[in-house]
Amino acid sequence: MTDNDLNFTGEALDNLRHTLLNAAGEGLLAVNTLGITLLANRVAREGLGCYPGISLKEAIPELWPHVSETLQDRQRRVEIPVQLGGTSFLTRISPVLADGELAGAVCVLEERTKLNELAGEMLAYQDLTHELDAIIDSSSDGLWICDAQAKVIRINRASERINNISAEEVVGRNMTELIEHGFIDRSVTFEVIKTGQVSNILQQRGERKLILTGTPVFDSDGALLRVVVSERDITEIDTLQRNLEEQEAMKDQFRLQVLELQQAFQNSRQVIARSPCMVKSLTQALKVSGANSSVLILGESGVGKGLIADLIHKNSSRAEKPMIKINCGAIPESLIESELFGYEKGAFTGAQGSKPGYFEMADGGLLFLDEIAELPLSSQVKLLRFLEDGQIMRLGGTKPKTVDVRILAATHRDLEKMVEKGKFRLDLYYRLNVIPIYVPAVRERKDCILPLIRYYLDLFGEQTKVSRRLTRAASDALLNYSYPGNVRELMNLCERLVVMSETELIDLPDLPGHVARRAIQENASTSDDWPEQMSLRQIIESVERAVLNKGTERYKNQARMAEALNVNQSTITRKLKRYGIR
Repeated sequence: MTDNDLNFTGEALDNLRHTLLNAAGEGLLAVNTLGITLLANRVAREGLGCYPGISLKEAIPELWPHVSETLQDRQRRVEIPVQLGGTSFLTRISPVLADGELAGAVCVLEERTKLNELAGEMLAYQDLTHELDAIIDSSSDGLWICDAQAKVIRINRASERINNISAEEVVGRNMTELIEHGFIDRSVTFEVIKTGQVSNILQQRGERKLILTGTPVFDSDGALLRVVVSERDITEIDTLQRNLEEQEAMKDQFRLQVLELQQAFQNSRQVIARSPCMVKSLTQALKVSGANSSVLILGESGVGKGLIADLIHKNSSRAEKPMIKINCGAIPESLIESELFGYEKGAFTGAQGSKPGYFEMADGGLLFLDEIAELPLSSQVKLLRFLEDGQIMRLGGTKPKTVDVRILAATHRDLEKMVEKGKFRLDLYYRLNVIPIYVPAVRERKDCILPLIRYYLDLFGEQTKVSRRLTRAASDALLNYSYPGNVRELMNLCERLVVMSETELIDLPDLPGHVARRAIQENASTSDDWPEQMSLRQIIESVERAVLNKGTERYKNQARMAEALNVNQSTITRKLKRYGIR
């Protein structure tokens, strides 16, 4: 290149200057000291409507005040926001000096919209980064991220917890170095780098068992970029699975308990206590409810010992906790211990998993051991141990477990005689018999019989949509019956009367044969044979009913019966109707 090649004519220089100005992406213009535009590039002309020779005040009035200030104080101004139409600009204004004298000003206008878009993209990128960080750290699985040379880039919080290390100890270090220094024993990362495929390994770290899965990440050219390793602590999964199995077993046991309760108590529990002996039993039950002592409920079968247990539970501080009911006589002797105390996997043939016992199910609540006399001696020892220290041991287990359970027990048998015969432990008897409650038989609570009968007639009548009433003769017969099956027999008898009676009024012939025969026998007996519980009025009515029954058999009509008995016929009619004698 020669010097002549660098010589430009004036016209050529002007063309070059205009070309350079128009190539700029920003708006560029120059004004003299009067604000007349001397120079404007293509962006300023086409985008802002500012041409040489036009007053800047008229062309861009929004910009003129800032330019005017620069022409006055000769100070440079930068990043001045100017809104022109629908576009925002950041403007730089610089004074132009020639030999120390102010000649004008130069303005550069940069469109702000592009800057905003770029800033928005940066913010979106930052938000995405934060979101990804949050996702990685919230994972319950451990995550290691390495580069293609097995250098650790980051680990998440779960990995720090699983491996008992901090991120600062391993980030930036190579997996080879970490293995040499004992941080880990082996790495799946090397297998992924070697094969370029997903790899899995099992790893034992102390008492923890881990599954490690390494996944390769490739760039757009197919080259290995990253290796992501996930760690899953299957020790925790095994523990969780065991807990779920135990909870499911408890749920099944609770469901069974509910079904048994529904069947046993007809979805209805009614306390009827009119006799002093029954009132005493209920008073004792309410009094011991607030204590935490063991209670032994005594009484014949069918008297309602379970009802007393329910009453204690309902009024105790454990009312919101479960009360587990077990009939010790209904569980085979070979299974009673595993049912009460639970068992571990492999404790006996068929024990495929562990299972909580009734004691664990009742933790925080009450355990009602009905028919406690049927408990085998081997299980009595374990029950005694629990009553002494509050701990149980699962069948096949090695560690005792403390549970908070209050014991209620019940039996219809004479435990003292069983102790004498060696069939029940004396120490357990004293432990259970802290507070004894005797529930009287139905024959001992005469004042409760008719109210109980009326209640159950109404209950079963409501269920079958019928109404039933008793004649005086039927009432007296039911009142004088001894009920060897107690309340359970009375309930069944009422249900039978409601279902089988054809009319609303239940009379003596509607009663079961053994009940009616007992009533006739008592009516035919002499005064010396009346039971002590019957009042004079009941005795007189029974004799009168017996005389009328014999009269209907001996005489053909009411007139002859009235004549024989020396009363009016209307009296005979009224009394026959009163006693339901046809």
